[in-house]
Formats: sequence, C-alpha cells, structure tokens
Amino acid sequence: MIEFRLPSLGADMDEGKLLQWLVKPGDEVKKGQIVCVVDTAKAALDVECWHDGTVHALLVEPGTTIPVGTLMAVLREPGESPAAVDEKLARLARERPAPVAAAPVPAPVAAPPPARASAAAPVPSERRRVSPAARKRAAELGIDIDRVAPGADGTVSIEDVERAARAAAPVAPTAAAERAVQMRKVIASAMARSKREIPHYYLAEDIPLAAATAWLAERNAQRSVTDRLLLASLLLKAVASALRRYPEFNGYWRDGAFEPGAGIHIGVAISLRAGGLVTPALHDADRKDIDAINRALLDLTQRARAGSLKLAELTDATITVTSLGDRGVASVWGVIFPPQVAIVGFGRVTERPWVLDGEVRALPVITASLSADHRASDGHRGGLLLAAIRDRLQAPDELAKETE
Repeated sequence: MIEFRLPSLGADMDEGKLLQWLVKPGDEVKKGQIVCVVDTAKAALDVECWHDGTVHALLVEPGTTIPVGTLMAVLREPGESPAAVDEKLARLARERPAPVAAAPVPAPVAAPPPARASAAAPVPSERRRVSPAARKRAAELGIDIDRVAPGADGTVSIEDVERAARAAAPVAPTAAAERAVQMRKVIASAMARSKREIPHYYLAEDIPLAAATAWLAERNAQRSVTDRLLLASLLLKAVASALRRYPEFNGYWRDGAFEPGAGIHIGVAISLRAGGLVTPALHDADRKDIDAINRALLDLTQRARAGSLKLAELTDATITVTSLGDRGVASVWGVIFPPQVAIVGFGRVTERPWVLDGEVRALPVITASLSADHRASDGHRGGLLLAAIRDRLQAPDELAKETE
C-alpha cells in the first residue's frame, strides 16, 4: 500500500487547501504524474505522486484545509489486491492514526449590516428641507435621513444621500488582498523561526559596475525593447558563477549538518502586485547563459504574479537573491529562508566617487550584501564569495557566456 500524504510545499507551509483531485479511484498513476491541486498561502500548486500505482481511495474532499502530513489518499502497489489494501488501511488506523482532515465548515451566514449613515449628528427633518426624491432614495439605501448633511443651500438632495451612502459603505477586501495578508503571516512565521534558530552573520561589498553597465548598454542598443537584458539577470549570473567556487553557501542545514544543493537553483524574491512575496527557483542558473537567465527571470516574474508557479519552483531553491534597488534602497540585509544557509541582497545603483587607476572618478556602484548561517560557513568564506561576485561583474562578456 502506498500512502499519499500532503507534502510540505515550502519550509513556511503548515497547511494547505485541497482544491481539486485530478484522479479517481481505479485510475493508474505514474511516478511524477499530477494528481491534485493544493492551495497554499502563496499559490495554487500542482502536486505530483512519486510512485507508480492504482488509486484505491481518496480520503480528503476538495475544499478541505488540512495540515502537512495528512493522509490524503492510498494507492495499491502493482499486483496488490484491493482486499489487502483495505486490511492494511484498517491496521494503519488502529496502530498510528493519521491526521484526520476536518470536513469543510460552511461559511456562517452574515448578519444583515446595520443601517448606514453619515457621520453627521441627527437633525430633526422638520428643521431643514428634504426633497421627496432624497427621502425615497435614503429609504432604498437604508440611510437615516436625519443624519445626512444638507448641501450648501440647506436642502438635502439625492446627491447628498448617495454621498453619505458611499462614505458609510464598508470596503470588502479582495481575494488578492486576503491572500496577501495570509502570505505575510506565513512569511513572518518563517522569518521568526529563522532569526530564532539560525546564527546569522552579515557582510557587504561595494561593487563598481562601470564595465557591467557599459556592456549592457552596448548589447541592448542592438535589441528590441522586449528583448533587452536586465541588470538583475547579470547579477544573478554572477552569484551563480561564484557559488560554483564556494558551494558551502548553496544548500540546506538539515539534521545538524550541511546538505549541498543538487544544483544551483537561485530563489528569486518577487513582490506581488496585491502584496506579499514569493521566491521561486531559477533552476541551474550556473548552466544558463545570460539570455537564458533573462528569459527565465521574466517568465518567473510573470507566472508568479499570475499565481501559476510549479511545485518544484517553490520548494527546491538552494539560495535566495533579493534586489530592492528599484525600490530606492541603498542596501538590503536579508533574513535567511530556512533550511537554506544564505541570502544575497543587492541595493540600488548609484554614482559614487571611486578611485580607479590612481584617479577619482564618478562610477556606478552597487552594494551587495550577504546574510549567512555561521553553522555552514564563516566570515572569511563569506568575504571570498562576495569578492568572487565582484570580480565576475568586472568581466561581463565572459560571465554572460559561461555555462560550464
């Protein structure tokens, strides 16, 4: 018998809401096949099954919110009989009960809202003039006509009534706004855990970008507006290249030891229009040239804001890079996203005095920062990582072509 439980779709996920089953009892399932869609605080994600088998029973109804680890379905292994699965399922329930998914709770019926009114103090209607049309409109809208402030001529008109109704109407939060609030709660919980458990250390390096910005300007002059290279893509490429030399920053801290990442999968911090933040992974960034990274970055940003990211993109980032330069900040000091062991930040590009070849010149400069886990690395190695990022950005032509 194969147990299909709700996986953790991110270190900051505690629960999820089953939106849809894509299989039914009796269906054959292959390893890697999408079997359901689960809504998390960050996105609705397709969830794969990692075993071959036959769906025996679906144990959770769509619309149910369940904690991570809940038994959602059971599958029969190839050649296994339904009776054998029923027996194992009964024994499992007796020996180690699985978390039980609560049935969806019907939404409470909202009480009718109180009559809306303007903030004006009640004034007896006989002391002022009220047009019949205004009195009728106030009754339709549930407005106390005695609380509606009159116009400049002392008469309460339809416009005065409707103005009072608009002022008193509650603003219902949108679904996007509610998701953003929930997402911030989830992020805050993960960051609080990070600060409690991870011994952070912080380093920064000012990096001259004269060569990089000149290279970008030259390349973009030959491209269409939609095909132009972003400075962010070059920065990501520099980080990926430097991580090859200093792999202790690329991976996870699990079970008291460092676990190297299977690849250099950079989590890119992307702000959402309605609020909140996601960090989908740009996979194998060190193996992509600058054009491939640029396309991947634009695609990730578009799909993140459309809520159509893939499961792997939200779960297997090996390091995070955040850039707040377009928000006007000079530098950013990130909080490590557990179980990762480092986060690199970039501020805005500014013209600064810089000594070059014995002369003081005005050059574009960016501040790169590193927040790292002292259990996996130390300040000496962190300084070397930042220096490697700096050096890579001084030779953008070579960096852009690097794939192996």
